[in-house]
Amino acid sequence: MEDILINWSPQETRVAVVEGGAVQELHIERTLERGLVGNVYLGKVVRVLPGMQSAFIDIGLERAAFLHVADLHSAAQFGHGRHHGAHGDVPPTPIERLVFEGQPLMVQVIKDPIGTKGARLSSQISIAGRMLVYLPQDEHIGISQKIGSPETREALRARLQALVGAPEQGGGGGFILRTNAEDASDDELAADIAYLRKTWQQIRDRSLIQPPPSLLHQDLSLVERVLRDLTCERTSAIRIDSRAQYEVLRQFAETFMPAVGAKLEHYRGERPIFDLCNVDAEIARALARRVELKSGGSLVFDQTEAMTTIDVNTGGFVGARNFDDTIFKTNLEAAGAIARQLRLRNLGGIIIVDFIDMTREDHRAAVLQEFKKQLARDRTKVTVGGFTQLGLVEMTRKRTRESLSRMLCEPCPTCEGRGQVKTARSVCYDILREILREARQFSPREFRVVAAANVVEMLLDEESAHLAGLSDFIGRPISLTAEPTNQTEHYDIVLL
Repeated sequence: MEDILINWSPQETRVAVVEGGAVQELHIERTLERGLVGNVYLGKVVRVLPGMQSAFIDIGLERAAFLHVADLHSAAQFGHGRHHGAHGDVPPTPIERLVFEGQPLMVQVIKDPIGTKGARLSSQISIAGRMLVYLPQDEHIGISQKIGSPETREALRARLQALVGAPEQGGGGGFILRTNAEDASDDELAADIAYLRKTWQQIRDRSLIQPPPSLLHQDLSLVERVLRDLTCERTSAIRIDSRAQYEVLRQFAETFMPAVGAKLEHYRGERPIFDLCNVDAEIARALARRVELKSGGSLVFDQTEAMTTIDVNTGGFVGARNFDDTIFKTNLEAAGAIARQLRLRNLGGIIIVDFIDMTREDHRAAVLQEFKKQLARDRTKVTVGGFTQLGLVEMTRKRTRESLSRMLCEPCPTCEGRGQVKTARSVCYDILREILREARQFSPREFRVVAAANVVEMLLDEESAHLAGLSDFIGRPISLTAEPTNQTEHYDIVLL
């Protein structure tokens, strides 16, 4: 069984999935940096690139977003993209005949901007509900591949088709039944259908009156997505430390997920909720390059633009019988630790794992089987190959958002990007949390923060509302002093 802990503050929401006392997943969403995946925009085509069969779309972001012909809805009937035509000999239609510069176009973000790359778009809109995914431009009825036997799937398809209705009866649009809806009642499915159609109608209405570029629909907040996407049968409790957000979740659960409501708890403890399972310590370890294993071995993570490499070292672990046994046991432990670290760090793209060389084929097979077994728990799509001739394991993990280190850290200007320090905003939030922690234990006349100039500047400017809100909450003034010699991460909180 697993618990979900939610630490909410006005500036940041942090979610930890805990199983057996160990943190398995981390999700962080900042109010000023909310992800864009799922958002629907009315954009404008600013450039068509025939050579790349793609277009750049202005959706109101700093960088133009990217749309490939395979993700263009009007291209589906011409043998492109996700929905291939019935006749394979139909020649593909080039993108320059499907879109033109200056054209308004409704698009949806399918991948957040990462690094220097703009957002990835699709004009094939899909809206996720609790039970179903709605495809308003399609007429397809689909069932999740993870649902049981062909007979069960056909029965569910027939039920869903009856609830959706025929297009001529006002039942337009396609639906895909999600895995968690296998045991859903007709009433639950009908409610989801009505909610999704109403959402789509609102999107269409806005698209008719708003000029491009405009945001037409925003996906749920992380707090709400916890209920929609992370809660499952194994979830025993969902604890949140904000009374107001607890009420938001409770009402959301009553409307869309009545069965989950009983698992919700408002955490009222004196200790910060993330202290219960040392989550902050886990975050610190997930930002480190080296991870120590219980056996004495270690993992070394190196993240680059193209790929992530993970090296397994034996360290001081000495096997009971022989050196082969030492290597085998270290690799077995590393297989589980690597799978967990990939989830914690949210590493994606190409990943190369360099296990310690094993001479016995049965040992290699056992390590690979254990690695695949541990990776099977991942909610994100993972593909694993076997051992290469050089003894490496190649794998890919779908990347839809920034990794934990890219979200919390920035390249260090002192070492020209070879190392990393936390961003000024991350340090601001550390300071705000530390003041809140100190205020629960002590009652000084005033809190004085001595920090780097860029941290103080951000607290006085962009984070001033959060600082003032915290000061009102604890009933004590908070003063700021800039120390020119301090590096970004170095600060002191003085109790006066």
